[in-house]
Amino acid sequence: MATDLETKAKEAFIDDHFQLAAELYSKAIEISPNNADLYVDRAQANIKLGNFTEAVADTNKAIELNPSIPKAYLRKALACMKLEEYQTAKAALETGAALAPGELRFTSLIKECNERIAEECGDSQKDSSEKTPEISTKDALAEMNLSNQEPVVPAAKPKFRHEYYQKPEEVVVTIFAKGIPAQSVSVEFGEQILSVSIDVPGGEPYHLQPRLFGKIVPAKCRYDVLSTKVEIRLAKAETIFWTSLEFTKENTVLRRVNVSSVTGSQRPTYPSSRPTKDWDKLEAQVKKEEKDEKLDGDAALNKFFQNIYADADEDTRRAMKKSFVESNGTVLSTNWKEVGTKKVEGSPPDGMEMKKWEI
Repeated sequence: MATDLETKAKEAFIDDHFQLAAELYSKAIEISPNNADLYVDRAQANIKLGNFTEAVADTNKAIELNPSIPKAYLRKALACMKLEEYQTAKAALETGAALAPGELRFTSLIKECNERIAEECGDSQKDSSEKTPEISTKDALAEMNLSNQEPVVPAAKPKFRHEYYQKPEEVVVTIFAKGIPAQSVSVEFGEQILSVSIDVPGGEPYHLQPRLFGKIVPAKCRYDVLSTKVEIRLAKAETIFWTSLEFTKENTVLRRVNVSSVTGSQRPTYPSSRPTKDWDKLEAQVKKEEKDEKLDGDAALNKFFQNIYADADEDTRRAMKKSFVESNGTVLSTNWKEVGTKKVEGSPPDGMEMKKWEI
């Protein structure tokens, strides 16, 4: 069955029906999810459709299943070059060249990547001594029978909700995927690409592959799979303010974050057409008064627990809520592993006993 779908997909591709080809490859992958060649071929269709981040995700999966396919590295490089991810493209080409010695496409594209990288670094010097036959990205795409076509918007896929916030040095992306095992989550970091794949039990896989607003440092990025979400921390290559998570052509004005003005003694000022109150000063004064306030008895204890709750992670907060409610206010635990699997019984103070009131 998968073979028939693959044959139909190849025929659709030859007839320039690239969207149909991608859909047929997807159906074949559902039947044979461990067939690396299917991902390589779907990547080719995605490149044709202009879905370059999806093509990178497909080639990553193919390489994971079978790291000895030169075509996977070539198509990954072509997609990355379209996304201006030249460092990532170069690394893929070097691996592919080692698997296919003497293949001129790899050699030529590596040279093109080096030139693009030099341009990005402000190095305008070119090595004219090399006489390698020129094969540009455009030529390579043509050889793969990939002519320039208008991108077709793929069908919408079910997905989890995600959001992000940022600090001067990092961007934190949260995907609200509840109860997903860590082994079902795969995250890849590129120079300006985030690729997330989640295998959903009993459902369609979830993919998030945005081209990011700014460049990141892959070696410093990390992610955590929690009980209710996947949290991804992207280390910014530059301390610039991201006006969105994804790159668009309209994102042309980059506002650099002045870290010292945010974290130091100086606070940003806000222009106004008339005199106004210094709200930052008032906020600092209120916080100082709250900190210096001395409480006694239950008030001090309540304040202590409020501080714990405010700084706690999600599991700790759940543990505190569950233990307090189920024990009728006599137990307050921060250990979710301990209280999450059983009902918390009340524990009255010495000399007192629990009574149940019937209504």
